Amino acid sequence: MALTTIQLKKKLDQMFSGTEWRTSFKRDQDQYRVEWKDTGKGVNITLPNIVAKYEQNGERVIEEIVSHVKMSLQMIGQQAKLVGNEKKILPVIRSTSFSVESKAGKKLIFHQHTAETRIYYALDFGQTYQLIDQALLDEANWTETHLKEIALFNMKSLPIELKKDTVADNDFYFISANDGYDASRILNEAWLIEMKDQAKGEFAIAVPHQDTLILADVQNDMGYDILAQMAMQYFAEGRVPITALSFLFENRKLEPIFILAKKKPIDQKNREKDE
Repeated sequence: MALTTIQLKKKLDQMFSGTEWRTSFKRDQDQYRVEWKDTGKGVNITLPNIVAKYEQNGERVIEEIVSHVKMSLQMIGQQAKLVGNEKKILPVIRSTSFSVESKAGKKLIFHQHTAETRIYYALDFGQTYQLIDQALLDEANWTETHLKEIALFNMKSLPIELKKDTVADNDFYFISANDGYDASRILNEAWLIEMKDQAKGEFAIAVPHQDTLILADVQNDMGYDILAQMAMQYFAEGRVPITALSFLFENRKLEPIFILAKKKPIDQKNREKDE
């Protein structure tokens, strides 16, 4: 049975019925808001987005968003600062369509990664994190370069555990540490070089959403199609989608496969048969 936004609103009313919360609903925008009753600070939830995912994954989607919102609200109540919390700073990958400002209107710090992705920076609170904005950077008297160096250094210490799956003679490796920084491991260049050196075929990468990273040892043409299908599926299901495109890692650079495909040489044997 399909879920309507009104039905979803009633479910959220029940889940945020605690005395510490205040909720409101803008029917014309299908937007639900939860905020601290004493401060008025809160989070907006766009209901149609959740309804679409509910049809695929059921009640788990609602439970996850409620858990995420509650953690975000707890974070709002904490005093964020960079100095003294250097080890809690990590990079996060986002799409180029991601907002360049926080919901409070503050400029977020980010750097370009690829034509499809950007690097933002997060102050980790354990169960959730806050994206670092210009105000936090100014308060610490740091430069953007210093922030980036700290974040990348910390990222290299993240554990890497791979799950391997072989499909049609192509090897696929998945990272799903569920720590919020799965996609961030794409910034570990030394590790990418190591994985590329071990590949039997062409080495490709997909970063469809925040909580997964796919590496592919593509050994035949079917491998590209399989990787593209995987990336699209993960992109559609992710809570924080990044890009459905895949990349080849060559000369320490990530290049979208759909661009490189035009540059791939024609197979000489097939060409001779055609002639």
